[in-house]
Amino acid sequence: MSAYRGRTPLIATALSLVMAVSLAACGGGGSDDPGGTASGEGGFKVGLLFSQGVQPRWENFDKPLIEKKIKELCADCSMDYANAKGDVATQQQQVETMINNDVEVLLLSAVNFRSLRHSVERAHDVGIPVIAYDGLVEGPIAAYVSFDNERVGRLQGEALLRALGERADSGRIVMMNGPQTSPTNVAFKKGALSVLQGRVRIGEAYDTPGWSQETAHTNMENAIAALGVDGIDGVYAANDGLAAGAISALKAAGIRPLPPVTGQDADLAAVQRIVKGEQYMSVYKPFKAEADAAAEMAVALGRGEKLDDIADTTVATATTQDIPAVLLDPIPVTVDDIRATVIKDGLYTIAQICTPETAPACEKAGLTD
Repeated sequence: MSAYRGRTPLIATALSLVMAVSLAACGGGGSDDPGGTASGEGGFKVGLLFSQGVQPRWENFDKPLIEKKIKELCADCSMDYANAKGDVATQQQQVETMINNDVEVLLLSAVNFRSLRHSVERAHDVGIPVIAYDGLVEGPIAAYVSFDNERVGRLQGEALLRALGERADSGRIVMMNGPQTSPTNVAFKKGALSVLQGRVRIGEAYDTPGWSQETAHTNMENAIAALGVDGIDGVYAANDGLAAGAISALKAAGIRPLPPVTGQDADLAAVQRIVKGEQYMSVYKPFKAEADAAAEMAVALGRGEKLDDIADTTVATATTQDIPAVLLDPIPVTVDDIRATVIKDGLYTIAQICTPETAPACEKAGLTD
């Protein structure tokens, strides 16, 4: 197993030395070996475990970006991947499988930050460093990469207030939060409330298990029944899936014009809704920057290197202090920002966004080649 941050057992270090000698004897990892890494070191296996597949970003962007960057940094490295689809027991078993498959580093997006603590401890005990990806997890994690998640919530809240304008003082909104099962999701909500509380009335609020779009639709139906079709001036939706569920319920109730609705992740469908005027904004989190930082951490830890040149801050959990961390800046996206953000960064092309259905709205928004 890998050495990391001075905590690897001596036997693991000895095994690493034996493996290095064996690789050198076989010609693997030598400086003249075209299959070796840029630094001339041998490869190893990185495990990538995602928590859910509800949001398309995970498998459309994060997974391939991480895999590509790992290969760029370590040509002989490989990656094992699994997705728990929101099930804690499944992810716990996946961690055990990764350990048994001799991964040397784990990148973990945890289903539940408390329930995976024992799994993190298991990996740590056998010398496998765990990098928390996109959300914290309890236990002795070696590193963390994510975005400033309270800022995500603040950006959403600020955008919603701007959209409401003078209506904010007398208006009423519905809050569609994500599941409060991780510090990340708690931070979204905390950041939003820091902006919204005292500025606008929150008529109904929901914490949505599993980020379920269907549950968001049902909850919005309940909110409409409670507040009336004319009683909702805005919707704080914590991500684009919840926004989609809320908007579908608003449209089904015949509410026109639609109130401003926030989102997060800049999903393609959400960007198209923003162009059409159905969703007011989303929060773009440059996935490549996050994936690259995670891959750099994984390769460094797999090689027994420190993270001083990668991590620029530290975070803490109830179980672990001074965790090396990279916290990236989220970017708000309204219709006026699409070209300068998701198109400029190559996330989507104008052709992908501007389908025949959205073409008239795209032309109005100036999104033409």
